[in-house]
Amino acid sequence: MLVLHIPDMSCGHCAATVTKAVQSVAAGAQVDVDLPARIARVTGDAAVAPVLRALADAGYPAEAQASDRP
Repeated sequence: MLVLHIPDMSCGHCAATVTKAVQSVAAGAQVDVDLPARIARVTGDAAVAPVLRALADAGYPAEAQASDRP
């Protein structure tokens, strides 16, 4: 699982854009967004570098965090 802190994500539109950006580079990825925490959890076959690049390109720079689940 990839856990991303996305400080600029604050609404449903942001969450949808983040999900679309992640899935543009990891088609089968599942994205679980926690808006109050500004965290997105990505499961599936998603490499960190392309996901971070896609999010930055979409206007949502992110920082990878340690997974909070095994």
